[in-house]
Amino acid sequence: MRERLKTKITYLLLVFLSSSVLVFGQDNNTSLFEAANKAYNEGKFPEAITQYKSILETGNHSAAIYYNLGNAYYKSNEIGPSIYYFEKALQLSPKDEDILNNLAFAKNMTIDAIEPLPKTQISKFVSGITEMFTYNQWAWIAVIFGFLCVISFLLYQFSYQTLKKRIYFLVSFIAFLFILGTVAIAYHQYGKAQADRPAIVFAKETTIKAEPNLRSDEVFVLHEGAKVQVLDTVDNWKKIQLIDGKIGWIISEDVNEL
Repeated sequence: MRERLKTKITYLLLVFLSSSVLVFGQDNNTSLFEAANKAYNEGKFPEAITQYKSILETGNHSAAIYYNLGNAYYKSNEIGPSIYYFEKALQLSPKDEDILNNLAFAKNMTIDAIEPLPKTQISKFVSGITEMFTYNQWAWIAVIFGFLCVISFLLYQFSYQTLKKRIYFLVSFIAFLFILGTVAIAYHQYGKAQADRPAIVFAKETTIKAEPNLRSDEVFVLHEGAKVQVLDTVDNWKKIQLIDGKIGWIISEDVNEL
């Protein structure tokens, strides 16, 4: 009996200590966030940046922190980090108008004008459909159509009227086709998300090489704030691609992955 009582007391003590640490951490982050906001409002942008980053170091990530970091870097005329943190905020809150607007302002400060490759009408149509939802959402839609297909098929089996049987069979067949389509889209979107490795150039100016070494030919030049896709990594080099299709190698320290 005493052993059980000791065990319960020890368990409750551990729960209390864990809760206390959690509350203390939250209170500490709140005070840091308020202090960072105060420094920002007073125009002390380097101090605000340091304090916002100290919150991130505790493992507390939010769109608000990334957004404020982007603003602080923008006010400090550091366009690369500004775009980087606005993009990070956008990953957590994709439809936030404030983030989208400030990101657009920051991008207007970049030097490189990179135009995307033109798309055909069919390609635009397909992209418009597949990008309506995330792969998780498409998977759930497939599950819903699965339930509809099963229920319709059961109703078809147990229905005695010819007209109803035809309707249930048709609904079941259409739902089955939608299952195939949504699963295919979900799989496609998942593969696309896994391959997606966006990054932002932090260097004021960097030379993109044809191969991952300094002796190779120069392909093109990028400047701070340019957004690229990372395709591969070899030693201290990253293979990148621009939205206009250009491909080359950049020194890893000149670019930060999102």
